[in-house]
Amino acid sequence: MSFLQFCRILWARRWIVIAATAGCFLAALLTIQLLPTRYEAKSRVMLELLKPDPVTGQVIASNFARTYMSTQAELIRDDRVTGAVVDSLGWTNSPQLLASYNAAVPDRSMDFRRWLGQIISANTKVTPVEGSNILEITYTGNDPQSAAAVADAVRAAYVDQSVAFKRESAGGTANWFDTQLVKLRGQLTAAEARKTAFEKANNVVIQDDNTDTESNRLKALATSATAGPLVTPAAALPPSPNAAALAQLDARIVSESQALGPNHPTIQDMKRQRTALAQTVAQERTAAPTINTGPSIAGQVAAQTNKVISQRNKVEEARRLGADVAVVRDQYVKTAARAADLRQQAESNDSGLTLLGSAVTPERPSFPNVPLILIGSFLFGLALGVLSAVITEMLSRRVRGVEDLASTGAPVIVVVGAQVDTTRASRPSLMQRLRLRGPEVA
Repeated sequence: MSFLQFCRILWARRWIVIAATAGCFLAALLTIQLLPTRYEAKSRVMLELLKPDPVTGQVIASNFARTYMSTQAELIRDDRVTGAVVDSLGWTNSPQLLASYNAAVPDRSMDFRRWLGQIISANTKVTPVEGSNILEITYTGNDPQSAAAVADAVRAAYVDQSVAFKRESAGGTANWFDTQLVKLRGQLTAAEARKTAFEKANNVVIQDDNTDTESNRLKALATSATAGPLVTPAAALPPSPNAAALAQLDARIVSESQALGPNHPTIQDMKRQRTALAQTVAQERTAAPTINTGPSIAGQVAAQTNKVISQRNKVEEARRLGADVAVVRDQYVKTAARAADLRQQAESNDSGLTLLGSAVTPERPSFPNVPLILIGSFLFGLALGVLSAVITEMLSRRVRGVEDLASTGAPVIVVVGAQVDTTRASRPSLMQRLRLRGPEVA
């Protein structure tokens, strides 16, 4: 089929095309009038993913950011959030909504508040803004003012529930840690009691540096072994006059040196006197009788060594008990610190969210899209009309030109008609050619 034949068919069946196009266009107009108008209101909130937690200092890793945002998007549509929105808007007091609920759920299989929350969840769409940590909350409603109000209410309820979720989670974990603290406190008390009882029963004392007193005493004796046997004066001797004179001379030298200077002849004479007097005092001290007091240092070291060796097993057991006490005490301190952090989180009002303005009341409905529907109906009707015209022509084929007759293969004796002028001025127009019913065939 040539283009000329196609145009002849459309012209001949033009009323089918017009009727189909007009019918689709009128149907679109009727649909626009019957469909309920829908408005979209958008509210945004920013997730502070890079801001450390004010209590724990933790930051969400970048590879978990997308998953975290998807989780928050689902949380916004959770029953707890939508239920809080229903309460804040006071929808449970609406007679119209109650009548709709009675008609939709006659068996009361779902409570009124939950049913309203599901309506909000179904009309709420949450999408992350590409390339950012912002969530866009879109609510679709029949009224522009109510759509904006619900969008803001959903965002506010989400922020409140985020704080509530954090508090509940931290509070529950803190309660568990408190229970562990009670157990650890009992274990610590029991461990300390065992250690103390063992030390008293075996006369063993472990110091804070994990050493026992007997070992420390042995170290002290070994250190002083190089000083020789302990000696003390046999009897208390009266003070030596020469020693007293030496002390007085030292005081005079110090006093006179400040006034006369260290190189003064008087000072030099006093220093010579002091040297002679010091020798006399040293001779007196050497001549004083001494006696040995008790056993030698070597004997004391040997006795203490035997005592340390005999108590080695007891000391090791005491150290083991001390290590048990240290482990339990460390666990107790760490658990107490973690419980305190969780208690602070349970009392924190930080949601980790930042509100980005309020929802703007939409001026135009998002549905139905009138221009799109009208243009689409016109194009669809036109295509439907053309297709219907071609199918009708194929089912009832007519000869509308020489080309149609030639395609049938029928024998032609002669073509009767006006001679066609080859000049441009005498050529028939396209409309004239379309109106031709075809040549007469004899």
